[in-house]
Amino acid sequence: MFSSKQESISLQIALFATGCAGIVAEFVLSTLATYLIGNTILQWTIVMSLMLFAMGVGSRISRFFKNNLLDSFILIEFLLSILCSISAIVSYGYANITVDVGLPIYDQSFYTSIVIYTQAFIIGALIGLEIPLVTRLNEEYDELRTNISNVMEKDYYGSLLGGILFAFVALPFLGLTYTPIVLGAVNFFVASLLILKFYKLLIKRKLIVFSFCLTLTLFITIIFSADFIIKSGEQSRYKDKIVYSKQTKFQKIVITKWKKYFWLFINGQEQFSTFDEIKYHEPLVHPAMMLSSNIENILILGGGDGLAVREILKHSHVKSIKMVDLDPVMTDLAKNHPVLKKVNQSSMHSNKITVINSDASLFLENNDEKFGVIIIDLPDPDTVDLMHVYSLKFYKKLKKRLIKGGVIVTQATSPFFSRKAFLCINKTFIKAGFKTLPYHNHIPTMGEWGWIISVRDEDYGKNLKKLISKINFNNLETRYINNDSIISMINFGKEDINDKDIKVNTEINPVLYKYYLEGSWGIY
Repeated sequence: MFSSKQESISLQIALFATGCAGIVAEFVLSTLATYLIGNTILQWTIVMSLMLFAMGVGSRISRFFKNNLLDSFILIEFLLSILCSISAIVSYGYANITVDVGLPIYDQSFYTSIVIYTQAFIIGALIGLEIPLVTRLNEEYDELRTNISNVMEKDYYGSLLGGILFAFVALPFLGLTYTPIVLGAVNFFVASLLILKFYKLLIKRKLIVFSFCLTLTLFITIIFSADFIIKSGEQSRYKDKIVYSKQTKFQKIVITKWKKYFWLFINGQEQFSTFDEIKYHEPLVHPAMMLSSNIENILILGGGDGLAVREILKHSHVKSIKMVDLDPVMTDLAKNHPVLKKVNQSSMHSNKITVINSDASLFLENNDEKFGVIIIDLPDPDTVDLMHVYSLKFYKKLKKRLIKGGVIVTQATSPFFSRKAFLCINKTFIKAGFKTLPYHNHIPTMGEWGWIISVRDEDYGKNLKKLISKINFNNLETRYINNDSIISMINFGKEDINDKDIKVNTEINPVLYKYYLEGSWGIY
């Protein structure tokens, strides 16, 4: 088909560009599935596996294309342009429909997953169809072994570039609204350039020109309607008005408002509400601070909203606070956004705090500083990728960072909705060489919530429950916590803390993830 080297190179460059766009389209769908359905590891596994399978199906289908290969390739590019561009619109739009018709939450997730997986399959099949067509178009210029290697390497190189661009440019700066549109633009421009360069070689010119005009019209319509549709679809997932929404390279951050109250969500999960957040943050911070032998140096793992810092700063003896939070967008938001700045009382502007945007486990490996209190305010253990910061190995690392008489406290999910997960975290701390004190509190917007205080076995020979019950909390500058509330928090019923059949969570055997999924979330 192509007899000159220049023509052959042009086609390979086109395949490089479409390979880049195609892989990013699958990344977009994987991210959408994670956000709309949940469970990062599962969604990325299914979407990417489905894509590879579909590419095989597309390759098989290509054998039925016997004539007009260049025309077919250009038409496929136009089709990919539209499908890539509307992927987010279709996903959010359908999610919106499932909410509007009143489907139960599990049905919403099921039907939304079908829509996303279907898109992944179709896009994967079209990508798989492209490669054999380009190989056959190029067969007159290169011998078989060179032809196949040239075509495949361009597609794979494009995929590498696509992955880099998605992680470091597209997702952080364009988000899920405009990244798919940019991908569609890549396919559209590739097809348009091929028309300009090889117009004389085209067989069905009228069809190609019509497809160009139709795709351009649809593409312009998508550009102007995408933002509205996606925002509407996103709004349908929340009961209250969205006042802030941003997709970072790590997570989706949303702030909503109802009357005078605000909610913070990360990946669709509530982190706090200004209605009752004191019932979470005061118990998280003050028992550990009051129990520690020295509170000059504090470490916070997570807690990027600055609310735990606000409570820590109520203790005048604190000299240094190190916050390790993965997402710089979250910590910057806590420092500068008027809603968070007001609720955290500008705690992130304190000269006592140092923010380190890093993975908590990585920080511990590269830091040998010791702390009087370590506060763990990480997300719930709802994904496999979080298991390493809830593992036995991680807790042993923490033990090495405690001073003598130091205290660790962690949020430990709900002892009511996810009792086994709560007990697993407690048992894992005990296995790591800690003496623990589980406690709980009812938070109206979140339900029954739990925390675990841990001290090194060798530091405290006495009963932690007795120690904490003798501390005077009434003199603290708090709005909720006092001596009476502490007594109720540290007591459970008989079955609530029975961990006889509970296993320890390790990186090799992440049972905590299974326990969390077994919880009764959403039943009540």
